[in-house]
Amino acid sequence: MNPLLNELGTVFIPVKDVEKARDWYCDLLGVPADGEVLHGHLYVLPMKGTGIVLDSKIYAEEATFKVPAFHFNTKDIEGAYQFMKEKQMNLLTDVENGHWFKFTDLDGNVLMVCEC
Repeated sequence: MNPLLNELGTVFIPVKDVEKARDWYCDLLGVPADGEVLHGHLYVLPMKGTGIVLDSKIYAEEATFKVPAFHFNTKDIEGAYQFMKEKQMNLLTDVENGHWFKFTDLDGNVLMVCEC
C-alpha cells in the first residue's frame, strides 16, 4: 500500500519581507491579515484547499518562481483580470485563450489565475 496521499498540502512562496507579503496576499485574496508571523519568517495564508505559506527564510532572487507553480481559481476570468487591473497589479499577460492570465507578486514570483 502506498503511504503517500494523492493531494497537495502546502505551497511555499519565497518572499523578501514576510509582513509586506502577508499584507499584499491578504489584500489580493480578500482575507484578514491578522494572523501571526511564525518563527520570524513564516506566514500561513488562510486558504480553502491547498495552503500557501509565505517564507522569508527561503527567499533569494534566484529562488523566486519564474513560471507559475500553481494557479488561483476564479469563476469569472474577465472579472478577475479587471479586478487585478484596478488594483494596479503587475500583469504579465492579457487573458489568454479565455481562461488564464499571469501576474507577479511584490517579489517577482510569477503567479497565475485560471477560470475553473
